[in-house]
Amino acid sequence: MTLNAVPLGETAVLVACADETAAANLAQAARLRAWPWLIDVVQAYASVAVFFERDAFPASNRHGCVIAELTALDAKNAQATPRHHVIPVCYEKNLDLDRVAQHTGLDADAVIRSHTSTTYTVYAIGFCPGFPYLGYLPPELSGVPRLATPRVRVVAGSVGMTGRQTGIYTEPRPGGWNIIGQTPLELVNVEDDYFPLETGDTVSFQRIDEREFERLKGERLIAS
Repeated sequence: MTLNAVPLGETAVLVACADETAAANLAQAARLRAWPWLIDVVQAYASVAVFFERDAFPASNRHGCVIAELTALDAKNAQATPRHHVIPVCYEKNLDLDRVAQHTGLDADAVIRSHTSTTYTVYAIGFCPGFPYLGYLPPELSGVPRLATPRVRVVAGSVGMTGRQTGIYTEPRPGGWNIIGQTPLELVNVEDDYFPLETGDTVSFQRIDEREFERLKGERLIAS
């Protein structure tokens, strides 16, 4: 296959793929190949960054060697079976559900039903440790803009949405997404190296009440 690849600093290559599926397949193929010089493979939507050991290749052609190895991969046959996660959300713990309902023309319950009836893919992780960018929202929920003024602090576990994406604030952070609920689960623990969500995983949300929220508070996410 032919790759649209460019150097990314001294020790990485960035590959632009045709779409999110092609990127996921390439990332999976590279991980399975597990070259001794491979440090990390990072998918973000339709791109894949491949990080490598600096001294594993001649200085004159490091990036070219890595691109050649990636080009030789059989990415089409490297499709992974995604792990699925069901994440409980208390939609009563929202800040912007009424705003989303007003923008979409739906009532609050219809927004929640639509949000929980969709299966999302983790297309990227970033912003703060373990923050999953999940796509894509159903058409009836898409297009809600970010807040005009971001909040100074959004609590961990907050479930937000904007544009075509939804996501979960894994740590307290400033943020401008519309907060429509909160999960009681711990989704990141940096000290324990606990990051249960990975690109390519799928996620669905399950509505819970405030009593169940308190019962589950602090538990960790377990893949289905």
